[in-house]
Amino acid sequence: MERTWRWFGKNDKITLAMLKEIGVEGIVTALHDVPLGEVWTREKIHDLKSYIESYGMRWSVVESLPVTETIKYAGKDRDQQIEVYKESMRNLAAEGIHTICYNFMPVLDWARTDLLHENPNGSSNLFFSIPQFAYFDIYILKREGAKEDWANFKVIGPDGKPNGRDILAEVEELKATMNPEKDHALVENIVIKTQGFVSGNFKEGDEHPVELFRELLALYHGIDQAQLRENMKYFLNAIMPVCEECDIYMCVHPDDPPFQILGLPRIVTCDEDIKWFLDAVPNKHNGLTFCAGSLSAGAHNNVVELAKKYADRSWFVHLRSCHVFENGDFTEASHLGGRADIIELTRIFEQEEQKRKDNPNIARLPMRVDHGMTMLGDETKGYNAGYSFLGRMFAMGQVQGIIATVDRELGIKYQQPGFFD
Repeated sequence: MERTWRWFGKNDKITLAMLKEIGVEGIVTALHDVPLGEVWTREKIHDLKSYIESYGMRWSVVESLPVTETIKYAGKDRDQQIEVYKESMRNLAAEGIHTICYNFMPVLDWARTDLLHENPNGSSNLFFSIPQFAYFDIYILKREGAKEDWANFKVIGPDGKPNGRDILAEVEELKATMNPEKDHALVENIVIKTQGFVSGNFKEGDEHPVELFRELLALYHGIDQAQLRENMKYFLNAIMPVCEECDIYMCVHPDDPPFQILGLPRIVTCDEDIKWFLDAVPNKHNGLTFCAGSLSAGAHNNVVELAKKYADRSWFVHLRSCHVFENGDFTEASHLGGRADIIELTRIFEQEEQKRKDNPNIARLPMRVDHGMTMLGDETKGYNAGYSFLGRMFAMGQVQGIIATVDRELGIKYQQPGFFD
């Protein structure tokens, strides 16, 4: 697999020179300076692509060309926004970029409640506490129906079965310990620090993020799982002719976390969901970003079995892993641990890659380690949440070792760029 790294453009504190030194082959990035809903011009794409290539790497995957909310909830300007999307796709293909990772999650891209949750070894990882998120929903967001939703929420433990956890009781216990400063920190973690650095709805410095959050939620009033699925199908059917014309491979990212939150439908959470959208638009250009981390955060998912089933429609792979606690909360795990079994996933996807040699646009299967620990001073560098340098470099070293071992098993020559054989 091609070793890639998510990079946030020329203002990223992690430079391309640093990435070249640690063996990164491909860059995963986006035009983060282009406002939502505007065309990505060929000129801007070419400028960034040339900059990446000047460091000996290639722009492997777009993550993300954002799908605007109006496309997701089927607003009045949906068709106009789809035309904008198609024009950006054509411009990307004209510059030789053929893989686009996107998501169809309403409002939130991904969610965590603690961005520096301490590990036993002193490093930290991203963490999701169900009662903390429920507290945010009930008492900070004050969403209508939130209490009822959380009263009916079935928490799945690591054995894949409901554990009978009383979320509302835990929320009330938590409420007694909260104060305005802690409320603010929770809003920062859920809304700003995990969203503000991607091309999303929230930005660093937003003065009233909770009010904006409520406005966005209101757009989805009356939209259930079936309707959101139909909206996704409409979008995919509309862009497939461009995918065929330009040989572009669309790969949707699973919902993170992979269960229903905030009263919003989430439609890429499990085997049934993946099967549905692949069958709904059976074109080979409609595929999956196989994010082992997102999928392993749901104890209902058997990640290895999903990989075996959907490897041939996976155009991008995120190799990370989550640990689900007995109570159903989860944290990012070591890349050698957790529920995902990255060693076996590597076997599956390395074998799949060998079947794609005839098409130069997908001959290499891009892989990134995704998130990593915050360690050895990463926390002082101002990196984006989840996107440390040393922690991800450590994870990359682990995964490169796995890939090299699997390649030897399969009789494939492993190459490490930047070194003499």
